[in-house]
Amino acid sequence: MLQKQTSRWVNLGFQFLAILVALAFTTLLLVLSGAPPIQAYKELILGAFGSIDNVSNVLIAWAPLLITTAGLLVTFAAGLWNIGIEGQITLGAIFTTWVLRSFENSSLSPTMIIILSIVAGMFGGMLWASLVGVLKTFGGVNEIFGGLGLNFIASTLVLYLIYGPWRRPGVASLSGTEIFPNRLWLPSISNLGISPWAFALGILGILIIYFFLRGTYIGLKLKAIGKNIRSAHTLGIPTWQYMMLSFMICGLFAGLTGALQVTNVYHRLLPYITSGYGFLGLLVAMLINYQAIWVAPITLFYVALNVGSVQLPIALKLDSNLSGVLQGFLVLFVLLMEGVRQKLTRKV
Repeated sequence: MLQKQTSRWVNLGFQFLAILVALAFTTLLLVLSGAPPIQAYKELILGAFGSIDNVSNVLIAWAPLLITTAGLLVTFAAGLWNIGIEGQITLGAIFTTWVLRSFENSSLSPTMIIILSIVAGMFGGMLWASLVGVLKTFGGVNEIFGGLGLNFIASTLVLYLIYGPWRRPGVASLSGTEIFPNRLWLPSISNLGISPWAFALGILGILIIYFFLRGTYIGLKLKAIGKNIRSAHTLGIPTWQYMMLSFMICGLFAGLTGALQVTNVYHRLLPYITSGYGFLGLLVAMLINYQAIWVAPITLFYVALNVGSVQLPIALKLDSNLSGVLQGFLVLFVLLMEGVRQKLTRKV
Protein backbone atom coordinates (compact mmCIF):
# COMPACT_ATOMS: atom_id res chain seq x y z
CA MET A 1 0.00 0.00 0.00
CA LEU A 2 2.81 2.41 0.94
CA GLN A 3 4.64 1.64 -2.28
CA LYS A 4 1.49 2.33 -4.29
CA GLN A 5 0.96 5.69 -2.58
CA THR A 6 4.61 6.62 -3.15
CA SER A 7 4.28 5.74 -6.83
CA ARG A 8 1.18 7.92 -7.09
CA TRP A 9 2.99 10.91 -5.60
CA VAL A 10 5.92 10.34 -7.93
CA ASN A 11 3.54 10.35 -10.92
CA LEU A 12 1.94 13.58 -9.75
CA GLY A 13 5.38 15.12 -9.25
CA PHE A 14 6.43 14.33 -12.83
CA GLN A 15 3.15 15.67 -14.20
CA PHE A 16 3.50 18.89 -12.21
CA LEU A 17 7.07 19.26 -13.49
CA ALA A 18 5.82 18.79 -17.06
CA ILE A 19 3.30 21.61 -16.58
CA LEU A 20 6.01 23.91 -15.24
CA VAL A 21 8.30 23.16 -18.18
CA ALA A 22 5.45 23.76 -20.67
CA LEU A 23 4.71 27.12 -19.03
CA ALA A 24 8.42 27.99 -19.10
CA PHE A 25 8.69 27.28 -22.84
CA THR A 26 5.54 29.27 -23.58
CA THR A 27 6.85 32.16 -21.49
CA LEU A 28 10.13 32.03 -23.41
CA LEU A 29 8.25 32.30 -26.70
CA LEU A 30 6.37 35.33 -25.38
CA VAL A 31 9.61 37.01 -24.30
CA LEU A 32 11.23 36.34 -27.68
CA SER A 33 8.21 37.83 -29.44
CA GLY A 34 8.44 40.96 -27.30
CA ALA A 35 5.21 40.39 -25.37
CA PRO A 36 4.86 40.69 -21.58
CA PRO A 37 4.23 37.13 -20.32
CA ILE A 38 2.36 38.08 -17.15
CA GLN A 39 0.05 40.41 -19.06
CA ALA A 40 -0.56 37.73 -21.70
CA TYR A 41 -1.56 35.14 -19.08
CA LYS A 42 -3.74 37.75 -17.37
CA GLU A 43 -5.56 38.45 -20.65
CA LEU A 44 -6.10 34.72 -21.14
CA ILE A 45 -7.77 34.49 -17.74
CA LEU A 46 -9.87 37.62 -18.30
CA GLY A 47 -10.87 36.41 -21.75
CA ALA A 48 -12.23 33.22 -20.22
CA PHE A 49 -13.63 34.37 -16.86
CA GLY A 50 -13.67 38.18 -16.99
CA SER A 51 -17.40 38.49 -17.56
CA ILE A 52 -20.61 36.49 -17.43
CA ASP A 53 -20.66 36.27 -21.23
CA ASN A 54 -17.12 34.88 -21.27
CA VAL A 55 -17.95 32.30 -18.62
CA SER A 56 -21.05 31.27 -20.55
CA ASN A 57 -18.95 30.83 -23.71
CA VAL A 58 -16.61 28.56 -21.77
CA LEU A 59 -19.47 26.45 -20.45
CA ILE A 60 -21.12 26.24 -23.89
CA ALA A 61 -17.92 24.82 -25.37
CA TRP A 62 -17.20 22.59 -22.36
CA ALA A 63 -20.04 20.10 -22.90
CA PRO A 64 -19.10 19.05 -26.48
CA LEU A 65 -15.41 18.61 -25.59
CA LEU A 66 -16.34 16.69 -22.44
CA ILE A 67 -18.51 14.27 -24.43
CA THR A 68 -15.94 13.86 -27.21
CA THR A 69 -13.12 13.06 -24.81
CA ALA A 70 -15.30 10.64 -22.86
CA GLY A 71 -15.95 8.66 -26.04
CA LEU A 72 -12.28 8.63 -27.00
CA LEU A 73 -11.36 7.00 -23.69
CA VAL A 74 -13.22 3.86 -24.80
CA THR A 75 -11.20 3.40 -27.98
CA PHE A 76 -7.98 4.27 -26.17
CA ALA A 77 -8.83 1.64 -23.54
CA ALA A 78 -8.92 -0.92 -26.37
CA GLY A 79 -5.56 0.30 -27.68
CA LEU A 80 -7.08 2.08 -30.70
CA TRP A 81 -6.37 5.54 -32.10
CA ASN A 82 -9.70 6.87 -33.30
CA ILE A 83 -8.32 9.75 -35.40
CA GLY A 84 -11.55 9.60 -37.42
CA ILE A 85 -13.54 11.15 -34.59
CA GLU A 86 -13.69 14.49 -36.44
CA GLY A 87 -15.60 12.79 -39.25
CA GLN A 88 -17.85 11.06 -36.74
CA ILE A 89 -18.76 14.40 -35.16
CA THR A 90 -19.47 15.74 -38.64
CA LEU A 91 -21.76 12.84 -39.54
CA GLY A 92 -23.59 13.34 -36.25
CA ALA A 93 -24.21 16.96 -37.22
CA ILE A 94 -25.35 15.93 -40.72
CA PHE A 95 -27.84 13.36 -39.43
CA THR A 96 -29.13 15.85 -36.86
CA THR A 97 -29.61 18.51 -39.52
CA TRP A 98 -31.38 16.02 -41.78
CA VAL A 99 -33.94 15.14 -39.10
CA LEU A 100 -34.51 18.80 -38.17
CA ARG A 101 -35.07 19.71 -41.81
CA SER A 102 -37.33 16.71 -42.39
CA PHE A 103 -39.63 17.40 -39.42
CA GLU A 104 -39.34 21.20 -39.23
CA ASN A 105 -42.84 21.71 -40.60
CA SER A 106 -44.40 18.53 -39.22
CA SER A 107 -47.06 18.25 -36.54
CA LEU A 108 -44.61 16.73 -34.06
CA SER A 109 -43.83 18.75 -30.94
CA PRO A 110 -40.51 20.66 -30.94
CA THR A 111 -39.32 18.57 -27.99
CA MET A 112 -39.88 15.33 -29.89
CA ILE A 113 -38.15 16.70 -32.99
CA ILE A 114 -35.10 17.74 -30.96
CA ILE A 115 -34.93 14.32 -29.28
CA LEU A 116 -35.23 12.53 -32.61
CA SER A 117 -32.53 14.73 -34.14
CA ILE A 118 -30.11 14.05 -31.28
CA VAL A 119 -30.74 10.30 -31.47
CA ALA A 120 -30.18 10.46 -35.24
CA GLY A 121 -26.92 12.34 -34.67
CA MET A 122 -25.71 9.65 -32.27
CA PHE A 123 -26.60 6.99 -34.83
CA GLY A 124 -24.74 8.89 -37.57
CA GLY A 125 -21.57 9.13 -35.51
CA MET A 126 -21.80 5.45 -34.56
CA LEU A 127 -22.29 4.46 -38.22
CA TRP A 128 -19.23 6.41 -39.36
CA ALA A 129 -17.10 5.00 -36.54
CA SER A 130 -18.26 1.49 -37.45
CA LEU A 131 -16.83 2.00 -40.94
CA VAL A 132 -13.41 2.63 -39.39
CA GLY A 133 -13.81 -0.58 -37.39
CA VAL A 134 -14.87 -2.56 -40.46
CA LEU A 135 -11.90 -1.25 -42.46
CA LYS A 136 -9.53 -2.29 -39.68
CA THR A 137 -11.14 -5.63 -38.84
CA PHE A 138 -11.98 -6.94 -42.29
CA GLY A 139 -9.80 -4.82 -44.57
CA GLY A 140 -6.60 -4.72 -42.54
CA VAL A 141 -6.53 -0.90 -42.76
CA ASN A 142 -4.91 0.80 -39.79
CA GLU A 143 -7.51 2.83 -37.90
CA ILE A 144 -5.38 5.99 -38.20
CA PHE A 145 -5.37 5.91 -42.01
CA GLY A 146 -8.97 4.72 -42.24
CA GLY A 147 -10.09 7.47 -39.87
CA LEU A 148 -8.21 10.20 -41.74
CA GLY A 149 -9.73 9.06 -45.04
CA LEU A 150 -13.24 9.09 -43.61
CA ASN A 151 -12.59 12.53 -42.09
CA PHE A 152 -11.88 13.84 -45.58
CA ILE A 153 -15.03 12.24 -46.99
CA ALA A 154 -17.14 13.68 -44.16
CA SER A 155 -15.82 17.21 -44.67
CA THR A 156 -16.44 16.94 -48.42
CA LEU A 157 -19.98 15.69 -47.80
CA VAL A 158 -20.73 18.71 -45.61
CA LEU A 159 -19.57 21.09 -48.34
CA TYR A 160 -21.68 19.25 -50.91
CA LEU A 161 -24.81 19.54 -48.75
CA ILE A 162 -24.23 23.21 -47.91
CA TYR A 163 -23.56 24.19 -51.52
CA GLY A 164 -26.05 21.70 -52.94
CA PRO A 165 -29.32 20.26 -51.62
CA TRP A 166 -29.33 22.20 -48.34
CA ARG A 167 -28.10 25.55 -49.57
CA ARG A 168 -29.87 28.67 -48.43
CA PRO A 169 -32.41 30.08 -50.90
CA GLY A 170 -30.63 32.19 -53.49
CA VAL A 171 -27.20 31.84 -51.88
CA ALA A 172 -24.67 29.18 -50.98
CA SER A 173 -21.73 30.11 -48.77
CA LEU A 174 -19.48 28.99 -45.96
CA SER A 175 -21.96 30.55 -43.52
CA GLY A 176 -23.80 27.24 -43.73
CA THR A 177 -27.42 26.25 -44.04
CA GLU A 178 -30.38 28.30 -42.90
CA ILE A 179 -30.65 28.81 -39.15
CA PHE A 180 -33.35 26.65 -37.61
CA PRO A 181 -36.24 28.40 -35.82
CA ASN A 182 -35.85 28.99 -32.09
CA ARG A 183 -38.36 26.29 -31.20
CA LEU A 184 -35.91 23.68 -32.57
CA TRP A 185 -33.04 24.91 -30.44
CA LEU A 186 -32.02 23.01 -27.33
CA PRO A 187 -33.55 24.97 -24.41
CA SER A 188 -31.03 27.32 -22.83
CA ILE A 189 -30.73 29.99 -20.16
CA SER A 190 -32.06 33.26 -21.59
CA ASN A 191 -29.45 35.63 -23.11
CA LEU A 192 -26.53 33.37 -22.17
CA GLY A 193 -26.94 30.44 -24.53
CA ILE A 194 -26.02 27.89 -21.85
CA SER A 195 -28.19 24.82 -22.14
CA PRO A 196 -28.65 22.91 -18.88
CA TRP A 197 -29.50 19.89 -21.02
CA ALA A 198 -26.19 19.99 -22.89
CA PHE A 199 -24.36 20.51 -19.60
CA ALA A 200 -26.20 17.54 -18.05
CA LEU A 201 -25.44 15.32 -21.06
CA GLY A 202 -21.74 16.16 -20.77
CA ILE A 203 -21.58 15.29 -17.06
CA LEU A 204 -23.70 12.17 -17.55
CA GLY A 205 -21.51 11.06 -20.45
CA ILE A 206 -18.26 11.15 -18.52
CA LEU A 207 -19.86 9.47 -15.50
CA ILE A 208 -21.12 6.64 -17.69
CA ILE A 209 -17.69 6.12 -19.25
CA TYR A 210 -15.95 6.32 -15.87
CA PHE A 211 -18.07 3.54 -14.38
CA PHE A 212 -18.15 1.59 -17.65
CA LEU A 213 -14.36 1.34 -17.88
CA ARG A 214 -13.78 1.00 -14.16
CA GLY A 215 -16.54 -1.28 -12.94
CA THR A 216 -17.97 -3.41 -15.75
CA TYR A 217 -16.92 -6.73 -17.19
CA ILE A 218 -16.91 -5.33 -20.73
CA GLY A 219 -14.74 -2.41 -19.69
CA LEU A 220 -12.18 -4.75 -18.12
CA LYS A 221 -12.09 -6.81 -21.31
CA LEU A 222 -11.48 -3.70 -23.39
CA LYS A 223 -8.58 -2.78 -21.13
CA ALA A 224 -7.18 -6.30 -21.46
CA ILE A 225 -7.26 -5.97 -25.23
CA GLY A 226 -5.57 -2.59 -25.04
CA LYS A 227 -2.80 -3.94 -22.81
CA ASN A 228 -2.04 -7.03 -24.91
CA ILE A 229 -4.34 -8.09 -27.72
CA ARG A 230 -2.63 -11.46 -28.25
CA SER A 231 -2.89 -12.43 -24.60
CA ALA A 232 -6.52 -11.29 -24.51
CA HIS A 233 -7.28 -13.47 -27.55
CA THR A 234 -5.51 -16.42 -25.94
CA LEU A 235 -7.66 -15.99 -22.85
CA GLY A 236 -10.77 -16.33 -25.01
CA ILE A 237 -11.80 -12.69 -25.37
CA PRO A 238 -13.39 -12.08 -28.81
CA THR A 239 -11.02 -9.24 -29.65
CA TRP A 240 -12.35 -7.94 -32.95
CA GLN A 241 -15.92 -7.86 -31.65
CA TYR A 242 -14.88 -5.79 -28.64
CA MET A 243 -12.78 -3.49 -30.81
CA MET A 244 -15.82 -2.90 -33.01
CA LEU A 245 -17.85 -2.21 -29.89
CA SER A 246 -15.35 0.41 -28.73
CA PHE A 247 -15.55 2.19 -32.10
CA MET A 248 -19.34 2.16 -31.97
CA ILE A 249 -19.46 3.58 -28.43
CA CYS A 250 -16.95 6.29 -29.28
CA GLY A 251 -18.84 7.11 -32.48
CA LEU A 252 -22.09 7.37 -30.52
CA PHE A 253 -20.52 9.97 -28.23
CA ALA A 254 -18.99 11.79 -31.21
CA GLY A 255 -22.38 11.88 -32.90
CA LEU A 256 -23.87 13.37 -29.74
CA THR A 257 -21.23 16.10 -29.92
CA GLY A 258 -22.24 16.85 -33.50
CA ALA A 259 -25.89 16.93 -32.50
CA LEU A 260 -25.17 19.46 -29.73
CA GLN A 261 -23.17 21.62 -32.14
CA VAL A 262 -26.27 21.90 -34.32
CA THR A 263 -29.03 22.10 -31.71
CA ASN A 264 -27.23 24.10 -29.02
CA VAL A 265 -24.30 26.06 -30.46
CA TYR A 266 -24.68 27.03 -34.14
CA HIS A 267 -28.33 26.07 -34.82
CA ARG A 268 -27.38 25.17 -38.38
CA LEU A 269 -24.88 23.04 -40.31
CA LEU A 270 -21.48 24.63 -40.95
CA PRO A 271 -18.43 23.42 -42.89
CA TYR A 272 -16.32 23.33 -39.72
CA ILE A 273 -19.07 22.17 -37.41
CA THR A 274 -16.64 20.10 -35.29
CA SER A 275 -14.79 23.20 -33.96
CA GLY A 276 -11.75 20.92 -33.77
CA TYR A 277 -13.15 19.11 -30.72
CA GLY A 278 -12.09 15.72 -32.06
CA PHE A 279 -8.40 16.56 -32.26
CA LEU A 280 -8.56 18.59 -29.06
CA GLY A 281 -10.14 15.61 -27.32
CA LEU A 282 -7.21 13.47 -28.46
CA LEU A 283 -4.80 15.95 -26.85
CA VAL A 284 -6.77 15.96 -23.61
CA ALA A 285 -6.92 12.15 -23.50
CA MET A 286 -3.14 11.92 -23.90
CA LEU A 287 -2.55 14.64 -21.32
CA ILE A 288 -4.60 12.86 -18.65
CA ASN A 289 -3.08 9.48 -19.52
CA TYR A 290 -6.57 8.18 -20.41
CA GLN A 291 -7.88 8.50 -16.84
CA ALA A 292 -11.58 9.39 -16.87
CA ILE A 293 -11.49 11.07 -13.47
CA TRP A 294 -9.43 13.95 -14.90
CA VAL A 295 -11.53 14.58 -18.01
CA ALA A 296 -13.87 17.22 -16.55
CA PRO A 297 -11.26 19.61 -15.06
CA ILE A 298 -8.76 19.30 -17.93
CA THR A 299 -11.37 19.81 -20.66
CA LEU A 300 -12.60 22.87 -18.76
CA PHE A 301 -9.01 24.17 -18.65
CA TYR A 302 -8.51 23.60 -22.39
CA VAL A 303 -11.80 25.26 -23.30
CA ALA A 304 -10.94 28.23 -21.08
CA LEU A 305 -7.63 28.60 -22.93
CA ASN A 306 -9.41 28.57 -26.29
CA VAL A 307 -12.05 31.09 -25.26
CA GLY A 308 -9.58 33.29 -23.39
CA SER A 309 -7.18 33.44 -26.35
CA VAL A 310 -9.70 35.59 -28.25
CA GLN A 311 -8.65 38.45 -25.96
CA LEU A 312 -4.97 38.29 -26.98
CA PRO A 313 -5.22 39.98 -30.43
CA ILE A 314 -7.45 42.69 -28.94
CA ALA A 315 -5.35 43.57 -25.89
CA LEU A 316 -1.77 42.72 -26.91
CA LYS A 317 -1.84 42.26 -30.70
CA LEU A 318 -0.80 38.65 -30.18
CA ASP A 319 -1.95 35.71 -32.27
CA SER A 320 -4.73 33.79 -30.54
CA ASN A 321 -2.92 30.55 -31.46
CA LEU A 322 -0.82 31.05 -28.33
CA SER A 323 -3.35 28.89 -26.46
CA GLY A 324 -2.75 26.10 -28.97
CA VAL A 325 0.99 26.37 -28.40
CA LEU A 326 0.51 26.01 -24.65
CA GLN A 327 -1.87 23.07 -25.12
CA GLY A 328 0.60 21.32 -27.40
CA PHE A 329 3.52 21.92 -25.04
CA LEU A 330 1.51 20.52 -22.14
CA VAL A 331 0.84 17.25 -23.95
CA LEU A 332 4.40 17.02 -25.30
CA PHE A 333 6.10 17.47 -21.96
CA VAL A 334 3.65 15.29 -20.03
CA LEU A 335 4.41 12.45 -22.46
CA LEU A 336 8.15 13.10 -22.23
CA MET A 337 8.06 13.14 -18.44
CA GLU A 338 6.04 9.94 -18.41
CA GLY A 339 8.75 8.30 -20.53
CA VAL A 340 11.45 9.58 -18.18
CA ARG A 341 9.51 8.34 -15.15
CA GLN A 342 9.09 4.86 -16.62
CA LYS A 343 12.77 4.67 -17.52
CA LEU A 344 13.89 5.76 -14.06
CA THR A 345 11.41 3.36 -12.41
CA ARG A 346 12.76 0.41 -14.41
CA LYS A 347 16.31 1.25 -13.34
CA VAL A 348 15.26 1.36 -9.71
